[in-house]
Amino acid sequence: QVQLVESGGGLVHAGGSLRLSCAASGRTVYSYGMGWFRQAPGKEREFVAAIRRGDLRTFYADSVKGRFTIARDDAKNTLYLHMNNLKPEDTAVYYCAAGAVQTVAAAYDDWGQGTQVTVSS
Repeated sequence: QVQLVESGGGLVHAGGSLRLSCAASGRTVYSYGMGWFRQAPGKEREFVAAIRRGDLRTFYADSVKGRFTIARDDAKNTLYLHMNNLKPEDTAVYYCAAGAVQTVAAAYDDWGQGTQVTVSS
């Protein structure tokens, strides 16, 4: 099992940037695919981005493509999500997850507690 702790959320104006971090502990994460999801009030949890182990191939939801970048530093056991040109519709609780490279939340084994991102217009 992997323990995941997100940080870096906050309040930002539209057009601004944030960097989310997800620190992993327990088992090392180098053998896992990892991803970011988000959940806005009253909505289902949705896929944002994922990154494969080894070749580091990345995958993005269409809504964030070109604005968000997922990255991992396995030496630091940390996953990142760089978010640029943020929009009010990006407001949500952001979760990191480990164990898959899928767009479906149920495919992942371990989850963090989430970090709030709020984008004001």
